[in-house]
Amino acid sequence: LEQILSPEQYEQNAVIKEGSQERVEYVIKFPGRNNDDRSLLLPIDSKFPNEDYQRLLEVYDNIANLNPKDVEAVSRQFENSVKKNARDIRDKYINPPVTTDFAIMFVPTEGLYAEILRRTGLFEVLQREYKITVVGPTNLVAFLSSLQMGFRTLAIEKRSSEVWEILGAVKTEFGNFGSVLEKTKKKLQEATNVIDKAGIRSRAIERKLRTVQELPREKTV
Repeated sequence: LEQILSPEQYEQNAVIKEGSQERVEYVIKFPGRNNDDRSLLLPIDSKFPNEDYQRLLEVYDNIANLNPKDVEAVSRQFENSVKKNARDIRDKYINPPVTTDFAIMFVPTEGLYAEILRRTGLFEVLQREYKITVVGPTNLVAFLSSLQMGFRTLAIEKRSSEVWEILGAVKTEFGNFGSVLEKTKKKLQEATNVIDKAGIRSRAIERKLRTVQELPREKTV
């Protein structure tokens, strides 16, 4: 979060239900506003069902020597643990319109994330029934990066009205400037016409003067 988002875009240990002592580990603050004129919050909470996951890894290491029913029981326990964590996040931290209607469950190892994805339908159940999206270390970075791009787009959209106002003012001023230029051009054209006419008269006078013989020097003394 520190590496990708700016400090004002997220908050740590946030209370998202009034009167509750529960604090979600992190929330991302969306630029959009809800009805209370507060930032819309996206809860992110880290969960690591370590015991059930380690038990599952031990089963994988000795699967050839275990009863299939025991393997199934450990596997089911792992899925139930993941669902319980998702349910806890939903019940504690999803609180529209203060928060989004979904939350993020961060699992801190790629192996754990891969195990959740590997199980047919588990990821979809977490999204559909618990409104929880699971992310691991790698795709959390991708998720935050996409959010950051979204924030920039929203910021541009938010400023677009101001930009249009500025452009409108510039257009008005440019129109006024254009009128001044047109009047100046007209005055300059009138002056040019006068100069042109004076030049024509000057050349006519010069032609007349060429026909006049120079007076003898003694008559000019």
